[in-house]
Amino acid sequence: MQPNPATGSIQGAQPMAQAPDVVTIKDQLYLADMLSWNLNACKKAHFFAQNCQTPEIQAALDEAGQMHQRHYNKILEHLNTQANKPN
Repeated sequence: MQPNPATGSIQGAQPMAQAPDVVTIKDQLYLADMLSWNLNACKKAHFFAQNCQTPEIQAALDEAGQMHQRHYNKILEHLNTQANKPN
């Protein structure tokens, strides 16, 4: 399969129906990075929203921070679901 230059994804690629049973060290590091990125973005958006004078920009920053918090929580939810899954 060839990557699509417009989207950066592989044409015809389908999402996995089920997560693999094994999580590699590389997977763990990437998951830790995703959690860190989302938490950092959430904190920064909250900080800048608190220090913003323009209500429209403040609302947009609050919304962005809430989005990153939802992503962080969703990743944790997936990890907890997999951790509690019986073998």
